[in-house]
Amino acid sequence: MPQLNAYLVFDGECAAAMRFYESVFGGTLSMTTQADALGDGEASADEDARILHARLVFAEGQRLMGSDCPPGMPYEGIKGFSLSLIYPGIDEAQRVFDALAVGGQVTMPMQRTYWAGAFGMLTDRFGTLWMVNGELIDP
Repeated sequence: MPQLNAYLVFDGECAAAMRFYESVFGGTLSMTTQADALGDGEASADEDARILHARLVFAEGQRLMGSDCPPGMPYEGIKGFSLSLIYPGIDEAQRVFDALAVGGQVTMPMQRTYWAGAFGMLTDRFGTLWMVNGELIDP
């Protein structure tokens, strides 16, 4: 099976979002702006600063990728899915949940469920929906 990675699209906030995710998860972040890829041309400074591609690579080889939508393209936000995280322990799940929640909106506080010792849902300050699991319970 191919490796499955998430690719998020933002409206001018990709650089800030990816730096935030790097601070929460660790990993190695690389980003390419429009100016980096296409050179300074006739685009505005705002357009030149937009991210064409960002990649946060984790030690396990997984990636969280993203970009800003092109200027003039309608941006509808992130919707219709959540990114799900699974941690072996509750403490690390709680730490990540709390970090992602800063400036965001918790939709379900961390709590015990029938499948996990802790589970919570939130939308972070960049509009990304997260489901955080800690200590899965064997069925």
